[in-house]
Amino acid sequence: MILRWARLNKWINTAIAVLMLVAAVWIGMNFPFYLTQTTWHYIIFIYVFIACVAPVWALLQPRDYLNSYLLIFMIAGAIIGVFVSNPSINLTAFAGFDVDGQMLFPILFVTIACGAVSGFHSLVSSGTASKQIKNEKDMLPVSYGAMIMESMLAVIALICVASFAGGEAASMGLITQPQIFAGAIANFLATIGLPWDLSFTLINLAVSAFALTSLDSVARIGRLSLQELFADEQADPAMQSPLTKLMTNTYFSTALTLVLAIVLARIGYAQIWPLFGSANQLLSVLALVACAVFLKKTKRKSKMLYIPMVFMMAVTFTALSMTIIGLGGQLFAGTLSLGLGLQLVFAILLLALGVVVAVQGLRALAGKEPVNLKTGPMNHYEEEIDALAE
Repeated sequence: MILRWARLNKWINTAIAVLMLVAAVWIGMNFPFYLTQTTWHYIIFIYVFIACVAPVWALLQPRDYLNSYLLIFMIAGAIIGVFVSNPSINLTAFAGFDVDGQMLFPILFVTIACGAVSGFHSLVSSGTASKQIKNEKDMLPVSYGAMIMESMLAVIALICVASFAGGEAASMGLITQPQIFAGAIANFLATIGLPWDLSFTLINLAVSAFALTSLDSVARIGRLSLQELFADEQADPAMQSPLTKLMTNTYFSTALTLVLAIVLARIGYAQIWPLFGSANQLLSVLALVACAVFLKKTKRKSKMLYIPMVFMMAVTFTALSMTIIGLGGQLFAGTLSLGLGLQLVFAILLLALGVVVAVQGLRALAGKEPVNLKTGPMNHYEEEIDALAE
């Protein structure tokens, strides 16, 4: 409301918002209340629904802006803590290419995602980030700078994990990944006199805020993708079928997207969570293929995308194939559970989708399937794109 109607200077807006954020943290720490996991599920999904249908400027943009201060505090505190405490690295430097039944290739490359290459980020850039950029020239420092920051965060996370000796984190009651990360940074900051409980709470809050921003961004992009799947931009809206109108309706498509998410949350998403890395990096393959084809067909340089595109194909196809082979063995042995069976189905579908898109893209790049941009919606923007490229 302050942004919409007060029309204050941006620094005044920021000062007010940061003070409100600090006040909210103080209230939460001094007057906590506890709800069941199920109740939190429904509260979060209600919030996500509102965030998905509200204009970007009304909720997503100011919320992300405020959360950025929490993230900056977290990263700054972690860097200061690392340099001041100078923690020992207690991880084994190299334990072989086979670690607990997982091969270093391709698992390493589908585990470390955002700071290197991430298909999810390619979707975010089209669905949310592009709506918050004032000038297209700002995209390079924003997107590249964000990846550099995430790479640094990945290094910090590795240091945090490595600072614990075997079994030390568990003995402190730190079980989940966010707890271990927050506990390590709290240990670092304790060396400069900051209370451990305060640092631990604030870092956990920053991690939770980051997860929440990702959650509603994912849901919004999922809704947009669902709408695009059924949308026909060439057809007269008055001539669209009732099914098309229903599936492209903002509220219905959002509700359908979230219902599927609620079902997974209730029955246990952990059964298909191992596919997250492969699915995320498969999206990067699709993005690289699409960008390479577009650049080639618009007579721009695209060869710089070929090496990462082929490498990510090898990574994702290998990871999905290994998953299918492993679960297929359990299926034939009769030991496959219902949840793992669902994971097997998704893995097969993802691999099939990736192969189809890769083949189509490579054929287009080879010139065997010419793409006529004049027949698509890009025709409306070709002149603007050419002008920006020059």
